[in-house]
Amino acid sequence: MTKLTKSKLTPKGRKIIICSVSAVVMIAVIAAACGAYLNSYYRADSDSIAAFSADFTVQGREVADGVIAYEPEKAVAGLIFYPGGLVEYTAYEPLMQACAEKGILCVLLKMPFHLAVLDMNAADGVQAQFPQIEKWYIGGHSLGGAMASSYAAKHADEFDGVVLLGAYPTEDIRSLNVISLYGSEDKVMNKEKYDEYISNLPADFTEIVIEGGCHAGFGMYGPQDGDGTPAITAAEQIKLTSAAVFDWLPG
Repeated sequence: MTKLTKSKLTPKGRKIIICSVSAVVMIAVIAAACGAYLNSYYRADSDSIAAFSADFTVQGREVADGVIAYEPEKAVAGLIFYPGGLVEYTAYEPLMQACAEKGILCVLLKMPFHLAVLDMNAADGVQAQFPQIEKWYIGGHSLGGAMASSYAAKHADEFDGVVLLGAYPTEDIRSLNVISLYGSEDKVMNKEKYDEYISNLPADFTEIVIEGGCHAGFGMYGPQDGDGTPAITAAEQIKLTSAAVFDWLPG
């Protein structure tokens, strides 16, 4: 008769198993936390967007997966736009429409998990789709503005300027024209960081503080955690922004 014996784990073996199980549990916890974080993004306010859109003639069309273009007749310039961090990109449709209504061809880009930092090069190839446009600008809101400026720093010869909304550049874009807009009630943008990185902007950059505006007012996605209380509506802030950007366009 064969005698059965129990295998015994050495202290080292038990330690390896415990460490392996702990690692698996830790990975699962981190994955769950990341999933919860990435899914807690700000949704576009479809009702507000629909009401705003009714006042404009230029409507967007999807030219590629996650790429919406707003094409006015006889556009004077093109603007590639990166959305803010953890904000559904369609929340910026009103801003794109308002700019397009003034003659700026706008291209709104969707980002992986609503984070421009995961696809800083999203602008690659966009300009080639609109060969009729001679002057190009790139910009974005908040984190999207920072990533757009980093892209511009690496492709300075492809752009005439950068549009920053509640954002600041972490790389040198002094060779480009720049307009920086933020709301007087913006409590999300780190003003200390803004002042720290202002040396990355050209000496003659245009800075506009929108009185009564807040951080979330550049899009339509409702209030943002930590933001100030706005004294104007998002629709008003968007119209002021589009007018300022158009008036700023060099030439």
